[in-house]
Amino acid sequence: MVAWGIFRHKHLPQQKVTTGRFEIERNGEVAYLEYSLSENVLGLIHTEVPENLRGMGLASSLAETALHWARENNLKVDIICPSVQAYVSKNPQYSDLVMH
Repeated sequence: MVAWGIFRHKHLPQQKVTTGRFEIERNGEVAYLEYSLSENVLGLIHTEVPENLRGMGLASSLAETALHWARENNLKVDIICPSVQAYVSKNPQYSDLVMH
Protein backbone atom coordinates (compact mmCIF):
# COMPACT_ATOMS: atom_id res chain seq x y z
CA MET A 1 0.00 0.00 0.00
CA VAL A 2 1.31 3.45 -0.89
CA ALA A 3 0.51 6.47 1.24
CA TRP A 4 0.33 9.55 -0.93
CA GLY A 5 -0.11 12.01 1.86
CA ILE A 6 -3.52 13.02 0.63
CA PHE A 7 -5.01 13.21 4.10
CA ARG A 8 -3.35 15.71 6.34
CA HIS A 9 -4.32 16.40 9.90
CA LYS A 10 -4.50 20.00 10.90
CA HIS A 11 -3.29 20.41 14.42
CA LEU A 12 -5.73 22.70 16.12
CA PRO A 13 -4.52 24.74 19.04
CA GLN A 14 -5.52 23.14 22.31
CA GLN A 15 -8.32 24.94 24.05
CA LYS A 16 -8.16 25.39 27.75
CA VAL A 17 -11.52 24.55 29.30
CA THR A 18 -12.28 25.74 32.81
CA THR A 19 -15.25 24.48 34.78
CA GLY A 20 -16.84 25.93 37.85
CA ARG A 21 -19.98 27.15 39.53
CA PHE A 22 -21.74 30.37 40.36
CA GLU A 23 -23.11 29.83 43.87
CA ILE A 24 -25.56 31.35 46.34
CA GLU A 25 -25.60 30.10 49.93
CA ARG A 26 -28.74 30.38 52.05
CA ASN A 27 -29.46 28.72 55.39
CA GLY A 28 -26.44 26.42 55.06
CA GLU A 29 -27.50 25.15 51.62
CA VAL A 30 -26.05 26.06 48.24
CA ALA A 31 -27.83 26.80 44.96
CA TYR A 32 -25.50 26.77 41.97
CA LEU A 33 -25.16 27.16 38.22
CA GLU A 34 -22.46 24.98 36.65
CA TYR A 35 -20.45 26.46 33.80
CA SER A 36 -17.58 25.76 31.46
CA LEU A 37 -15.35 28.43 29.96
CA SER A 38 -13.41 27.93 26.76
CA GLU A 39 -11.79 30.81 24.87
CA ASN A 40 -14.57 33.40 24.67
CA VAL A 41 -17.57 31.13 25.29
CA LEU A 42 -19.27 30.64 28.64
CA GLY A 43 -21.27 27.41 28.64
CA LEU A 44 -24.13 27.53 31.14
CA ILE A 45 -24.75 23.89 31.85
CA HIS A 46 -26.98 23.14 34.85
CA THR A 47 -28.76 24.97 37.65
CA GLU A 48 -29.48 23.19 40.92
CA VAL A 49 -31.53 24.72 43.73
CA PRO A 50 -32.13 22.65 46.88
CA GLU A 51 -35.81 21.96 47.51
CA ASN A 52 -35.86 24.08 50.69
CA LEU A 53 -34.63 27.11 48.72
CA ARG A 54 -36.97 26.90 45.74
CA GLY A 55 -39.39 29.72 45.01
CA MET A 56 -36.96 32.37 46.29
CA GLY A 57 -35.73 33.49 42.85
CA LEU A 58 -32.27 31.98 43.29
CA ALA A 59 -32.19 30.32 39.86
CA SER A 60 -32.97 33.71 38.26
CA SER A 61 -30.29 35.39 40.38
CA LEU A 62 -27.74 32.80 39.29
CA ALA A 63 -28.68 33.25 35.63
CA GLU A 64 -28.53 37.04 35.91
CA THR A 65 -25.13 36.91 37.64
CA ALA A 66 -23.67 34.59 34.99
CA LEU A 67 -25.03 36.65 32.10
CA HIS A 68 -23.83 39.91 33.63
CA TRP A 69 -20.37 38.37 34.15
CA ALA A 70 -20.35 37.19 30.52
CA ARG A 71 -21.18 40.71 29.32
CA GLU A 72 -18.49 42.28 31.52
CA ASN A 73 -15.91 39.87 30.11
CA ASN A 74 -17.01 40.12 26.45
CA LEU A 75 -18.06 36.47 26.30
CA LYS A 76 -20.72 34.73 24.27
CA VAL A 77 -22.92 32.22 26.09
CA ASP A 78 -23.89 28.72 25.07
CA ILE A 79 -27.01 27.95 27.10
CA ILE A 80 -27.62 24.30 27.83
CA CYS A 81 -29.59 24.77 31.06
CA PRO A 82 -33.38 25.09 30.55
CA SER A 83 -33.64 27.39 33.57
CA VAL A 84 -31.21 29.88 32.02
CA GLN A 85 -32.96 29.58 28.65
CA ALA A 86 -36.25 30.49 30.33
CA TYR A 87 -34.59 33.44 32.08
CA VAL A 88 -33.20 34.81 28.80
CA SER A 89 -36.57 34.43 27.08
CA LYS A 90 -38.10 36.64 29.82
CA ASN A 91 -35.14 39.06 29.78
CA PRO A 92 -34.33 39.79 26.13
CA GLN A 93 -31.66 42.34 27.07
CA TYR A 94 -29.31 39.33 27.32
CA SER A 95 -30.23 37.75 23.96
CA ASP A 96 -27.27 39.41 22.21
CA LEU A 97 -24.92 37.24 24.31
CA VAL A 98 -26.43 33.95 23.14
CA MET A 99 -24.59 31.95 20.50
CA HIS A 100 -26.72 31.13 17.46
